[in-house]
Amino acid sequence: MSESARKKVYSVCAVCSVRCPVEVDVEGGAVKHIWGNPHLMGGRYLCPRGTAQKVFQTDTERVQYPMIRDGERGSGKWRKATWEEALDYVAQKLRGIIDQYGGESVVLADRGGPFTDLHKAFIKALGSPNYFNQHACCSNSVHNAHNAMAGQRRNTVTYDWKNCKYTVLYARNILESIGTKEAKDFMDAREKGMKVVYLDARWTYTAAKSDRFFILRPGTDYAFNLALIHVLVKEKLYDEEFVRNWVLGMKELTAFIEPYTPEWAEKETGVSADEIRAVARELTQAAPSVILHQGWMTARHEDDYYFRRSIYILYGLLGAYEAPGGLLFNKNETHCGYKPLRKFVDLPPRVDKKRFDGIGWKYKHLSADYGLGQMLPYAILNEDPYPIKAFLCYRFDPLSSYPDPEAFKEGLMKLDLLVSVDVNYSHIAWVSDVILPEAMFLERTDPVIVKGGPKPALWIRRQAVEPRYDSKPKWWIIKQLAERLGVGQYFPYNTMEEMIAWQLQDMGFKLSDLEEKGCIELSKEPILFDRKTGLTFKTPSKKLEFVSSMLEENGIPSFPPYRSPAPPPEGHYRLITGKIAVHTQGTTLNNLYLNEIQSENKLWINSEEAKKLGIKAGDAVEVSGGGIAQTGIAAVSEYVHPEVVYTLHGYGREVPLQTRAYKKGMRDNTLMKGLLKVAVGGNCPVADCFIRIRKASRGDEGQERTL
Repeated sequence: MSESARKKVYSVCAVCSVRCPVEVDVEGGAVKHIWGNPHLMGGRYLCPRGTAQKVFQTDTERVQYPMIRDGERGSGKWRKATWEEALDYVAQKLRGIIDQYGGESVVLADRGGPFTDLHKAFIKALGSPNYFNQHACCSNSVHNAHNAMAGQRRNTVTYDWKNCKYTVLYARNILESIGTKEAKDFMDAREKGMKVVYLDARWTYTAAKSDRFFILRPGTDYAFNLALIHVLVKEKLYDEEFVRNWVLGMKELTAFIEPYTPEWAEKETGVSADEIRAVARELTQAAPSVILHQGWMTARHEDDYYFRRSIYILYGLLGAYEAPGGLLFNKNETHCGYKPLRKFVDLPPRVDKKRFDGIGWKYKHLSADYGLGQMLPYAILNEDPYPIKAFLCYRFDPLSSYPDPEAFKEGLMKLDLLVSVDVNYSHIAWVSDVILPEAMFLERTDPVIVKGGPKPALWIRRQAVEPRYDSKPKWWIIKQLAERLGVGQYFPYNTMEEMIAWQLQDMGFKLSDLEEKGCIELSKEPILFDRKTGLTFKTPSKKLEFVSSMLEENGIPSFPPYRSPAPPPEGHYRLITGKIAVHTQGTTLNNLYLNEIQSENKLWINSEEAKKLGIKAGDAVEVSGGGIAQTGIAAVSEYVHPEVVYTLHGYGREVPLQTRAYKKGMRDNTLMKGLLKVAVGGNCPVADCFIRIRKASRGDEGQERTL
């Protein structure tokens, strides 16, 4: 084999929302191994999901060619199409819909994250304001809480794990979730003496690495935090200088927390008042080098928004913003003296139309960055505020991510056009009119992105091998559709090289500069703002607003009285879900390697509750809720709160073409009837799902029935 047949390509993984930089070993045009990019990861380590993409690249069960529906939606009847035929079909349908109903009748959704510029530009070019992404059903309340308090997206700040001295993790299961570099930095800090407090309704591997582990009554994380705040304020343990310089609403906070003592919180949470006081005092001793990580799925109750706000209140009281070991502002190219990276979304004209989801006119306190995807089926069915006739879904499966998928699907079935662009067969692809196969990340180059942080850099996802089957890269698909719809001028490229050159033009870099390491470092040293004069809160007051002008102006109180979460009804349990290190929810369940490691989920039950129900580990159990019953396998542990049961999210795949994952395990979101709605923080309250459990017969595992 000649040397020219061997190469290393630097790229960015696309399997989960972390998007780790990778080094791909290629030999003879085939992927030999996938590592972490040592220039950016501090080593070659990578999670199982990333390394297993080698086998997915050659998988016969990925989407291979364009498909047009040839039967009823969801019937599984398709015909193979050429790209020209499929694109013409989509463009013709879109043109007819736009001509009749306007551009706003089209909605586009994607995975979210840094690689969304082309999608946002495309929907904007069609004259539609209607974009949302997967974060809408994951971290929306986190995002909106930080936006209301700091005037900025939650991803404008980053955690400095390497220098952290003390962390409180609210169901943030770092060692299983898994951001590979974050997990390594966490363990490195742990070895250097970082103290860890872990709160959850169940035991995890991260809990095993903690100094203090508290099994909280579900939904009472907020009560725990109110007591911490009470101690910090009453004992004057907070950072008075930081509060004086950067906080608005300290007087109101002081009055609000008066009744929320550690003794009160002990009754709510189950954690002793002495332990709460100890955590508060230890936080103060370690401040400002502290991290309080709320996890993305911690609470997700009707009012979990106020729990999220309490996290940022604690950051303010502890002075942890822009402090080593705390919460650092992400810096960008302009902070390094460069002109901004060009963005395609800036090219189409501004769209001054109401959003379908109510953000900006009905929900004025919520950000449009992630949107409210849970409102889509209602907007379709009710034609409020106007008809929605087409939905373009880009590598995102709302029928797996949102609660009550049948209610969501009811809306989708009324569309004139439903298009899925994906590398996988998904639930939403299965009911689509057209499926377009995107080249998976090893087979495509995507637009350059700016990776923020104290040392910002340019990153690129670079093609390593030729696309398999008849799949195409995103930049090509978008350009082809845009040309057919008469908006091609907003995508001024014909090749991948031209696309990258256009983006980099003002910065003075070229594609080859990115290929050496997969990145261009824009700063050699960390950039830190002056904590006394240089912080960049973008609220009207330019401060952290404990009393939020955004909330108050829209009739939403900054400090409503605490509401204790409702206990499960008699004979019921609260269903909570999570994930493990080897899977990205439903995305990877059909992967040949990963499926062998974890092919199905189990239902974790408190050991005393299991005894009452006559259930032992390994027994078949029937789980019922919302008129649906499913059967799975029980796991039993004393380290699960007695009010809850726990399972891994994303299983129970119902797409026959995913043969390895088909009907394996329980599909948790089908049990969440009536929870497809907007809570105060913009999230769906999926943790407010209550179910019944009974012992079932062996052999019924993975079965679902209507009650």
